[in-house]
Amino acid sequence: MPIPHLLGPEGRTALAALMRRRPLLAFDFDGTLAPIVAQPDAARIPPAVAERLRGLAARLPVAIVSGRALADLRTRLGFEPAFVVGNHGAEDGADPAAAEARTRGLDPLRRQLAAQAAALAQAGVWIEDKQQSIALHYRLAPDADRARAAIESALSGPDMRAAGLQRFGGKMVENVAACGAPDKARALRQLAARAGVEHAFFAGDDLNDEPVFASAPPHWLTVRVGCDGRPTQARWRLDSPAEMARALQAMLDRLDDRDDAAARAR
Repeated sequence: MPIPHLLGPEGRTALAALMRRRPLLAFDFDGTLAPIVAQPDAARIPPAVAERLRGLAARLPVAIVSGRALADLRTRLGFEPAFVVGNHGAEDGADPAAAEARTRGLDPLRRQLAAQAAALAQAGVWIEDKQQSIALHYRLAPDADRARAAIESALSGPDMRAAGLQRFGGKMVENVAACGAPDKARALRQLAARAGVEHAFFAGDDLNDEPVFASAPPHWLTVRVGCDGRPTQARWRLDSPAEMARALQAMLDRLDDRDDAAARAR
């Protein structure tokens, strides 16, 4: 049974109740705010979404929590959020020593991938080194099965296991990061504490967003963007990033209603 739509009657009621609490508003980037594109460098937030996010960020704490590297992510937003976190929740710039350790921890994998670089390229796999994580993309591979086989071969070896690295999938990508690196769930809890709020909204579309959905307190509002048949523990859904502008406008409308009611009460 599909989870309920955020812009249906029940979802709008839940969203209105949350906005009265002035929550942290947090979003994944690719596939959530920005449509998935064949070339990751081409991803941008649509102007209508950026405009609404800019309006929300002027009134509430807004966070972007993405698998992209932090420096790359900041160039693509079109507005200034209160918080930006990259590398699947691990990179916020707050602990340079820990970041350096996680980066060095991937050196064995870098050597392993260098030895397999030709085979990976022939299979249509693109390696993206984000310092604190490494992504092996195969969206543009002519044969996805061959690309996945090349990735499996490149990642199967004693060096990666001995280095204490973990791997996790995504949409046409395989990711590798240090075991114990902060994930998005941990990042969201820390951001809520930094913002001084108990309530939060989070929208995401991929496997690395599921830890947030699974661990979110009952009073948080979690949204899965996109319905591709995979199970999710999010409580609400949007069918695609194309619906995000409407969802953000609903948030702004609820804030306006709240502020108008407060003005009348005075």
